[in-house]
Amino acid sequence: MDGEPDEVDAVVASWTAARPDVDPASIGVFGRVARLDLMRRAAVRRLHEEHGITTAAFDLLSQLRRAGAPYRRTTGELAEATLLTSAATTLRIDRLEAEGLVRRVRSAEDRRVVSAELTPAGLARIDAVYEEHIALEDRLLAGLDAGERAQLADLLRALTHSVSGVVP
Repeated sequence: MDGEPDEVDAVVASWTAARPDVDPASIGVFGRVARLDLMRRAAVRRLHEEHGITTAAFDLLSQLRRAGAPYRRTTGELAEATLLTSAATTLRIDRLEAEGLVRRVRSAEDRRVVSAELTPAGLARIDAVYEEHIALEDRLLAGLDAGERAQLADLLRALTHSVSGVVP
């Protein structure tokens, strides 16, 4: 075991004592993944709030930014990418449009198709927040060297494939 024992070690030990017939080793993985996710989410939420956006807004702005110029995607594409309903996505677009970060654009080929597009202000905001977001995540990973980060990413990828084989 590397490092000092943590809260998850205490949980595993207490389950081992309470039920020695069942190996609680999986708690060592999933307990830490859950705790890390909560801590990361809290840090990221604070950063986003400093920039006047929600994490949900960051997700949508990121989808548009990653789409490449002209930084545009349909509501359906955004809904699929963010795993939200079209109605929830429309509400997010409404809020971001009111803030001047996105605008709606109708397709020239089919006027029924409406896309959300980053405005210059939206592009500037997501670029600034993204840089700080990555810097924050790099600080969160500071205890690991580059090789350990790559190894952890590989292990988490393998775990993701394992879990997705069980959970549809």
